[in-house]
Amino acid sequence: MVAAAADRRDRFGLGWRPELATGILAHRDLIDVVEIIADDYFDASRAELRAWRRLAAEMPVFWHGISLGLASTVPVEPRRLDMMARLVGETGAAGWSEHLAFVRGGGVEIGHLAAPPRSAASIEGASANLERARRIVGEMPWVENIATLIDPPGSDVDEPEWIGSIIDSSGGRLLLDLHNLYANAVNFGDDPVASLHRLPLRRVVGVHLAGGRWIPAPNGGRRLLDDHLHPVPPEVVGLLTELGRLAPQPLTVIVERDGDYPPFADLMTELDMARRALAAGRAVLG
Repeated sequence: MVAAAADRRDRFGLGWRPELATGILAHRDLIDVVEIIADDYFDASRAELRAWRRLAAEMPVFWHGISLGLASTVPVEPRRLDMMARLVGETGAAGWSEHLAFVRGGGVEIGHLAAPPRSAASIEGASANLERARRIVGEMPWVENIATLIDPPGSDVDEPEWIGSIIDSSGGRLLLDLHNLYANAVNFGDDPVASLHRLPLRRVVGVHLAGGRWIPAPNGGRRLLDDHLHPVPPEVVGLLTELGRLAPQPLTVIVERDGDYPPFADLMTELDMARRALAAGRAVLG
């Protein structure tokens, strides 16, 4: 593993999945942090909570939510926030995060993270939900940009402006998914680097890295699907270097994989690649 100067400030880790648990525990000396899907453990037993607390005593643990639906004009359900508060409070977690997405409407569960219309109404709704989350959980979540295959109808601002407005109005911090940023840019004809530059980069505290695949588009073209089943592509690695050049603050970088798991050594190589990429940007910054 490369021992870059940036490692004294930045942290690098993996998304915890049961299939990866043995490898993560065997490489704790090379993994700075783990991120766990919170919704999988909302009903965790006392014994499970104690186990997570033991892990959190050995390395920073972050809970990552997928079902709150913060970017909605509808108030987030207090019950879900109560469950998140239990996880964060009783495990000694380093923090938590959620997506800027909506997941339900009119009592109907959509079943995936959806992009709302990027408008003043959704900015106001997301900001109000973030304040509710801060009040109930005890701290503001890091909020993540999502990938979408459909440009949200009813939008009157673009994604960078929308994200920036939510961060500004809520005082929140950004968990920047670089593959999501890249996928949205190439799918809708934007320049990924230019999109990166327009985000509130001084408010970025975390980074997600993942991979995806190209799928056919209805117009005969193709779209990049963010499926977390493939290695991090070089273009996304390049965005991490650019982020390192632009954002001097410490960053927590997580490599995500949700299936088609490679040998664990390959994931460690990706983690090392992330260290190198961010260090390259830091070198230019310095």
